Amino acid sequence: MTTSTRGTAQHKASPAVLVLEDGRSFRGRAYGAVGETFGEAVFSTGMTGYQETLTDPSYHRQVVVMTAPHVGNTGVNDEDPESHRIWVSGYVVRDPARTPSNWRSRRSLDDELASQGVVGISGIDTRALTRHLRERGAMRVGIFSGEAVADDATLLTRVRQAPEMSGADLSAEVATEQAYVVPAIGPKRFTVAALDLGIKGMTPHRMAERGIEVHVLPATAGLDEVYAAGPDGVFLSNGPGDPATADLTVVKGVLERGTPLFGICFGNQLVGRALGFGTYKLKYGHRGINQPVQDRTTGKVEVTAHNHGFAVDAPLDRISDTPYGRAEVSHVCLNDNVVEGLRLLDRPVFSVQYHPEAAAGPHDAAYLFDRFVELMEAQRA
Repeated sequence: MTTSTRGTAQHKASPAVLVLEDGRSFRGRAYGAVGETFGEAVFSTGMTGYQETLTDPSYHRQVVVMTAPHVGNTGVNDEDPESHRIWVSGYVVRDPARTPSNWRSRRSLDDELASQGVVGISGIDTRALTRHLRERGAMRVGIFSGEAVADDATLLTRVRQAPEMSGADLSAEVATEQAYVVPAIGPKRFTVAALDLGIKGMTPHRMAERGIEVHVLPATAGLDEVYAAGPDGVFLSNGPGDPATADLTVVKGVLERGTPLFGICFGNQLVGRALGFGTYKLKYGHRGINQPVQDRTTGKVEVTAHNHGFAVDAPLDRISDTPYGRAEVSHVCLNDNVVEGLRLLDRPVFSVQYHPEAAAGPHDAAYLFDRFVELMEAQRA
């Protein structure tokens, strides 16, 4: 959904306009590539970690508004990307850094966006835009700069013709096409089959740190391919799109076999749907690295990294009967009581709605990988 002019950022004076599907618009300057792009307007509350955000496949077809006013201060390095490319459809900042300053920086964020053809806008009131999205909800948006700028009525019509996120089946668009293996760091203890629904690079690394050899499989992999790896456990990754579009054959097959199962983000939603719960679209979602979540099994409150616009509809006040045994909500968001985790009481299965790999974000939830190891140890015993 992006048409752009690639190259270095030689467009400082280029006018740009952001148009929301409800008709509100913001005018600023081109940032990154010049051209046009469409997507779902969402905001991220992280004050740092923009490189991990940009390269997170879960942001596919989304235009990300940064609530932090200054972005790009540390430039772009070659160590922090979470995938091989930038996935956001567009990028919105208030005050971009004029000159990056960090010992690891290799180039400016502006140049990186331009070189990858990512159309952005700067110099707008991102506080007002964020408040608007909080009140009206996430919605379709277009960014137009250079020759793409036209009269507002024409641009609004084009924005309203763009596809919505509800009903979007996107995992296969961002997942690996070929299976690959991330070897264990140190002695190998377990083998995990990880279904790539939009996986971030740090996730298999966190498992490898715990002696797990991770077989990363395409989103379209079948149950036979999953078990061909001889897994001690199965992992369902994060990813973009509407969970209602996903095929649950593999998830249900793993549940039936009783193999230890751990899912995060999109994977949590697939676990929820496989158990018989519904999913729904949040008004504006949770995105950022400072979301408070309570682990109801311990009472501990974690500050966590999020990127989701959908959630599981499961009861908070009771244990539920499912085709695979009893289930309960294990984690809950303290801001709005959204379900942030599920746990089966009769099978080795759990999932969370957030990102425990801490890329970018706090390390409060790293224990979840240890919990996965404990399930595999118990199964082996």
